[in-house]
Amino acid sequence: MAAIAMRKYCNKFCKNYNSPLVRFHIDILTVPRSLIFHARFLLLGEIQMAEVENNPEKEMITQFHMNAAAGNAAKLSTMLNYSTSLINKMDEKGWTALMYASRNGHFEVTQLLLEKGCDTSISNKSGQTAVDIAEFWGHKHIADLLANPKSDVRSKMWCDGPEENENYFGRTLLNRLSVKRTNSNWIKNKQIQPTTVYIVFSNLSPLVISAKCEDSGKTGIHLCRLQYEDVEQLLVKPEVTSVFLGAELQSETCAKFALGSALAEDDGLIAWFAVNAEFIAPENFRVKYPDCCFLQPLILYLLNFSKEEAGVVAQARSVLAWHSRYKFCPTCGGSTEVQDSGYKKICLQKNCPSLQGIHNTCYPRVDPVVMMLVIHPDGNNCLLGRQKRFPPGMFSCLAGFIEPGETIEDAVRREVAEETAVKVGNVQYVSSQPWPMPSSLMIGCQAIAVTTEIIVDQKEIVDARWFSRQQITEILTHENHPISIPPQQTIAHTLIKKWLVKNAHL
Repeated sequence: MAAIAMRKYCNKFCKNYNSPLVRFHIDILTVPRSLIFHARFLLLGEIQMAEVENNPEKEMITQFHMNAAAGNAAKLSTMLNYSTSLINKMDEKGWTALMYASRNGHFEVTQLLLEKGCDTSISNKSGQTAVDIAEFWGHKHIADLLANPKSDVRSKMWCDGPEENENYFGRTLLNRLSVKRTNSNWIKNKQIQPTTVYIVFSNLSPLVISAKCEDSGKTGIHLCRLQYEDVEQLLVKPEVTSVFLGAELQSETCAKFALGSALAEDDGLIAWFAVNAEFIAPENFRVKYPDCCFLQPLILYLLNFSKEEAGVVAQARSVLAWHSRYKFCPTCGGSTEVQDSGYKKICLQKNCPSLQGIHNTCYPRVDPVVMMLVIHPDGNNCLLGRQKRFPPGMFSCLAGFIEPGETIEDAVRREVAEETAVKVGNVQYVSSQPWPMPSSLMIGCQAIAVTTEIIVDQKEIVDARWFSRQQITEILTHENHPISIPPQQTIAHTLIKKWLVKNAHL
């Protein structure tokens, strides 16, 4: 009976009778069934690993399938926590993790995969679903579970996905009101309103004051909020750049009642503008604001704003930096004209190619950067690196710019390999953070390593190490620890903290 069952299996699931896997099955028909199961998947793993050793993504899928075949629910759960996309990945034969679990009768693994939202309707290249496989091998309890999944299983797909995180520089107290940027009459009227707020930058450093926070009572750095009369003389100078930032969110409610009133020119919205020049003397404002100053050194103090004001600074400084760097047309070198209240520049040369079609040279620049926390295959260690410019003892997540024509996932794999020689499999997006130094978008990711040996490139990275959960906990809780990680306002800190809290029992 065992021989007949094995031949039926070969006929139904294996089309290539000359493959070593099929010959292996036929030659051991007299071996006890339990031993066949283990041997088959060991051999399968060896064959697949050999085929995909140069493909990190396929290597990760193979490891995921082998854990499903072996019934290792804990390992599967760890891998899914960092890469939910593995759930329905298929190998070259069209098999999924659910099929391997069904083949070996692993109830706990099957249940886990269902709870994570796997697709039970997928068929392999031989046309069999996981239910077909479970029924063929006599695992009735698995077949029944697959045939009658819980009604709320599929809804958990979104719940188990990455949650949205709010990062520093990501919150703002303004509605950007982009629809108003082309309304020149509305903008001109708002510029002279007594309620309008102006924030001033000198060489991209914001004018600030020290004040106590109403909630905490602590003295902190705040933007110096000027009025039109304070900046009227600056605005007429040709070298000064002015950008419309938006309107205060809390003023929108008042605006609804003012729209139909006699004060049609005043809609109740409190507009904000940013102004920048290469040099502005703070003494110009100290009669009204005695303790005001331009923020220096910028990097040290830029993280000390409230979250709402930090978002305003990120928006203003990024757009103003673009104006500062692109004073002439990047296409032909001609003069440009500012439009859309500071959010667009057009070339004044009639024959310039930038005037034909859509060109990113006409709009503020944003540079995408991947910031990734690489997780050890065991789930209990993370990879951190150190650059020459870091403060003594500081380690952080690896990072790098995304190249043209490159996906986020491929950029993560390339940067990690270039800097540390560690191969990365699946990559999962976590959250993003605007970074106005001068205008980057930090794209935070988690990635699972498939190799662990570190070879530092010594160019961008001078040191890289695997840190355990215990080590990271000690770094965060001991004030005088010789090793540090970036401050809590950074997305690197968020990625590390999120990993530390997640599955801390492993």
